[in-house]
Amino acid sequence: MTTLLQVRGLTRRFGGNLAVDGVDFDVGAGELLAMIGPNGAGKSTTFNMINGQLSATAGSVHFQGREILGMPSHKVARLGVGRSFQIAATFASLTALQNVQAALISHRRRVFSFLSRADRHEPEKAMELLDQVGMRHLAHKPAGDLAYGDVKRLEFAMSLAAEPRLLLMDEPTAGMAPAERNALVALVKRIIKSRDMGVLFTEHSMDVVFDYADRIIVLARGKLIAQGSPDEIRAHPQVREVYFGTTPGLGFGAEALGFSGPAASDGGAPETEGRS
Repeated sequence: MTTLLQVRGLTRRFGGNLAVDGVDFDVGAGELLAMIGPNGAGKSTTFNMINGQLSATAGSVHFQGREILGMPSHKVARLGVGRSFQIAATFASLTALQNVQAALISHRRRVFSFLSRADRHEPEKAMELLDQVGMRHLAHKPAGDLAYGDVKRLEFAMSLAAEPRLLLMDEPTAGMAPAERNALVALVKRIIKSRDMGVLFTEHSMDVVFDYADRIIVLARGKLIAQGSPDEIRAHPQVREVYFGTTPGLGFGAEALGFSGPAASDGGAPETEGRS
């Protein structure tokens, strides 16, 4: 498997607080890598350093062999690192097709094309992207009238318009019903495998993480405490301790990891994970 992203010693200090402390991990082509951890673990800070929204105190981030740490976010995006956010960013008054066309215009750097109608720009390519996410039949419906799950699929199509090699997805299923979130992540996994892309995502729904992630990395208090397959993470002693809530301030629900038995029922913390 080709390594797309290599993170080494990534560190961010806020005053005397180490928000991210010497984190190392890789993301490979065709891989869906989940980053999980309790509230304040450093997940969002890690994301923001990788894509150039936040400077790092120390460390390195190589994308396809090139150092990107310290680059502004727009340059990181141009190299092929895309990002989607917890809150979908679409133009409510434009149709689904026009939203994807606007994303294509942005990717092609045709700034002045916004002065003309978006629906004149690459309609066939935009329709192809909608087709890939199962939204061809909704192409001419305004984004503001779409169901929430369809809006998230539209946002994914817009992310694909930039032809990223690596996509950072920050809680992609936030606010979705269980059936919708499983369908969305299954779609993402199918498409990234076919395109040989990599995805690094954070997610509060542990059923999604353990059903679909190829590998999982676990952060706690800024440190990487474990990485491996879903089965390896379930069995990892330190991860079990964190999720059982036996370490003060770290627990957030053993049942979320699929643990069962008396130990799982003893962890009194909720199953949800807050943002970093």
